[in-house]
Order: sequence, then structure tokens, then C-alpha cells
Amino acid sequence: MKKSEKSDLNLVEVKNLVKYFPVRAGLFQRVVAWVKAVDDVSFSVKYGETLGLVGESGCGKSTVGRTMLRLIEPTSGEMYFNGENIFKLKGEDLKAIRRDLQIIFQDPYASLDPRVAIGESIMEGLNIHKIGTPKERFDIMIDTLKKVGLEDYHARRYPHEFSGGQRQRIGIARALALRPKFIVCDEPVSALDVSIQSQVLNILKDLQEEFDLTYLFIAHNFSVVEHISDRVAVMYLGKIVELADRNELFLKPLHPYTQALMSAIPVPDPHLKRERIILKGDVPSPLNPPAGCRFHPRCRFANDICSMEEPKMRELKPEHFVACHYAEKFL
Repeated sequence: MKKSEKSDLNLVEVKNLVKYFPVRAGLFQRVVAWVKAVDDVSFSVKYGETLGLVGESGCGKSTVGRTMLRLIEPTSGEMYFNGENIFKLKGEDLKAIRRDLQIIFQDPYASLDPRVAIGESIMEGLNIHKIGTPKERFDIMIDTLKKVGLEDYHARRYPHEFSGGQRQRIGIARALALRPKFIVCDEPVSALDVSIQSQVLNILKDLQEEFDLTYLFIAHNFSVVEHISDRVAVMYLGKIVELADRNELFLKPLHPYTQALMSAIPVPDPHLKRERIILKGDVPSPLNPPAGCRFHPRCRFANDICSMEEPKMRELKPEHFVACHYAEKFL
């Protein structure tokens, strides 16, 4: 089934995802507080689409992606892949479904073993899942290397012999080798030069078309998200505050936080100036998030209700959801 036929069906559904990290202190290391990294997050990703997840550093984006794949165990919530709750899977059932769920890490050098040639690194997943014969695994590895723009002789080299852009291509090849259906791209271009960023983004888009891949693309750069995403979710302090189609969101953002983020995007025309929205104060600590709307201490439109009542996610326009008490004023 091609992407166009799958576009209205959900491959991934996240419901009420929560991840708290304990803060321990004292001689017996008792839990004295909780870092509320992800707090009641829900969204879905359709077959063949790219959902961009964007927000400031520390808002919980990467924790969402890693918790979805159970690289970090969730505190509570549900994560459905093809209708199956992977948070309930154990043992061989969990191992089997991991073939379809892969991740591209932000730092490719840290995710590669410096003592292992990259050909062996790419074949590691194939060996674990016992896919094909050793010869077939080798052929898959070489084919995957070529699909990300590298050559077969690169398989014998070690991570330190590659540039940052090449290492990220290797990271993509590792995720692609098992031919997954869903890939979490955890800020895969944030550490790369602008020219290399575009090459890596184009590789991701080409591979998506070729293999009918579905992406959760995590980033803090709105320009990158605009280039690659079909829909965009905006996170702030552990919660999603706005979710909409990419064109709709960039044309008319309805949440004050999204508006502030977009005002910081550089305009390529030197004769045009964008009105910059400067947020007051600092991002509150996830140890003790504000009551009511978490954004209200920094919001220029905040009122009494914002500090007392948490806004619910509402669909104000078709497929445009926003969590703000006063979002109607921006319609």
C-alpha cells in the first residue's frame, strides 16, 4: 500500500504518555521529588507521514521519542503501533516488534562503537534478529550503505575516520538496515553544518518515498521542521500546546508560544523585518511546573484563569488543535 493510500490511517498512537524521573537525596537515596519530563502527551502519526515535534531544549521532545520505543520505560500511558500496545509487550514479542521501530540519534559518534567497523555496526541488528544468511546480511549492509550515499569500502572503516555528516549517514543506515516501518529521528541534523543538513534531510525524504517510512522528526529548528514535516506538534515544558498541518501552523499559529518561536525564524530577505516576540522570564523547572497553563508566567496574554485552570487541547479549526484559553482571538 502506497503512502497516498495510507495517509488517513494511524500507524502510531500515543495516549496520555507520562514520564517522571525521580530525584534522590540523602544517605538512603530516597525519592524527594520528580522531574515531570513528559506529562500527559497524546498524538498520532499517520502511515507514511512525517510528524515534526518541536520546542525549546529541555521541553521533553527526546524523552517522548525514547519512551515511545521503550529505550526509557514510561511512567504511565499507552503507545500503539499497528493497533498493538507495545508498553505491554515483553520478551520475544517486544524483540520482534523492535524490527519495525528504529531511532536515529542526535550524536552519531556517541551512538557508534569506536572499536567496531561500521559495516559490523550496521549488521548488528540483522545478526540479532537472525535475518537471512551471513552472505545475505552482508549484501543488505552494502546495499543500505549505498542508499545513504556511502560506498562499499567504507564498511571496513571505523567511526573516527568519518566526518560528522558521514557518521549521521551511518546512523541512518543502521536504522534502515532492518527495513523498519517507523523511525524516530531525534534531532538528526542539529549538530551538522547547514549544507550538510540539507543533504541529510533530502536522504531522509528519498528513503521515506522508497520504503514507505513513517517519521517522528524531533527538532528545535523550525526551518528544518517546515522543510520535512507534514504535520507539526509544538511542545512546552512536557506538554503539547499546538498540533496542526505544517502549512496551517506556519500560516496562522494560534498559541502564543508558537507565535514567539516563529518570530525568531530568520527572514531570507534583508529588506523585510519580522516583528520579534521576546518572551519574559525563564523556562520554569519541570521539577515544579506552574499551576494552570504552564506557559502563563511568560505569556503576554495571560489572565487570572490561565494561572488557575489548565487549558484543554481543543480543535479550533479542522485538524488544528491548541491548548490555550484565549486561542480564539487569533483566528
